[in-house]
Amino acid sequence: MPASFAQQAYYTRKSNGLLDLTAQGAAHLAELPLRCMQQEFPYKTGVVFSDSSLVINPRNYHPAFYGCYDWHSSVHGHWMLVRLLKSFPGMAKEKEIITKLTQNLTAANIRQEQELFKNKENKGFERIYGWSWLLQLQRELLTWNTPLGNQLAANVQPLASQFARSYVEFLGKLMYPIRVGEHTNLAFGLSLAWDYAVAAKDTDLQNAIRQAAIRFYLADKNCPVAWEPGGYDFLSPCLEEADLMWRILPAAEYQQWIKSFLPDLFAKDITAFKVAQVKDVTDGKLVHLYGLNLSRAWCLYGIARHTTENREAILRLANLHLEAAIPHVASGDYAGEHWLASFAVYALTTENN
Repeated sequence: MPASFAQQAYYTRKSNGLLDLTAQGAAHLAELPLRCMQQEFPYKTGVVFSDSSLVINPRNYHPAFYGCYDWHSSVHGHWMLVRLLKSFPGMAKEKEIITKLTQNLTAANIRQEQELFKNKENKGFERIYGWSWLLQLQRELLTWNTPLGNQLAANVQPLASQFARSYVEFLGKLMYPIRVGEHTNLAFGLSLAWDYAVAAKDTDLQNAIRQAAIRFYLADKNCPVAWEPGGYDFLSPCLEEADLMWRILPAAEYQQWIKSFLPDLFAKDITAFKVAQVKDVTDGKLVHLYGLNLSRAWCLYGIARHTTENREAILRLANLHLEAAIPHVASGDYAGEHWLASFAVYALTTENN
């Protein structure tokens, strides 16, 4: 078992007011998805069994993303390892990471992954969260200009294109935003999908996301931050929306919108968004709140980079959430370890987004 971040302060450092990741921290965090990305059980499936053909080991229909407890955690574990390889060339475990990525992300495996989504009952499998992380994985591959990156991107692109088309169709039908603190949060999904659409030059997806964001969020004011967090949250409905909209709005318009939407962030002393507490790290739902602290941090970093007022106070609040969460990423319990490292890396490398 690797030492926890609480014992290894040199895993992060402060730079320009933000916490970022060191090479030692990258190697430490990489161990978590490496241990589970080819671990078939325990596994939680979200598949609908329309007949007995799917009553088989999940690895048969998820040959790429069968590890790390569930499909979406496996996907963002793969994303995390690619991000780390790109950010820390020559890092420890590099050969093992490359071997496992190459074994999992084959063209044949991705074709088999696509088959499940042809089933009527499973057309919406992993919508919105899993779709969005797969698109973020593909964004990472598309921007990794190496022979390996190019090959893996070519392998994964058919599934990414399938999800991009499904996203456009879904957004055209969606009547109301999904404002929750868990997997189906729409704003978080749209942020990841937008970043992919920009990298892939997918104008259809960009237009669909922009139209949905304007339709659902432009008129929002005074987000009820006192209602957060919910007991199972790992995403902040208010902050995820604010983190999406700097991608969508012109800079000057975003300045006006964010002050109207989240006036609490522009008070002299920010009292909103207290760090969330967890009493039982073995409870898969309650441990979500460590993820909330990490996701709040990346949202606050994004907001701070795109605002002109109260930036230092917003950054301090982001760092407070990160510093509270990081010691618990490697808790020793699979309930959190199979996914929290991805959130930590996303937060700690947010300047690269």
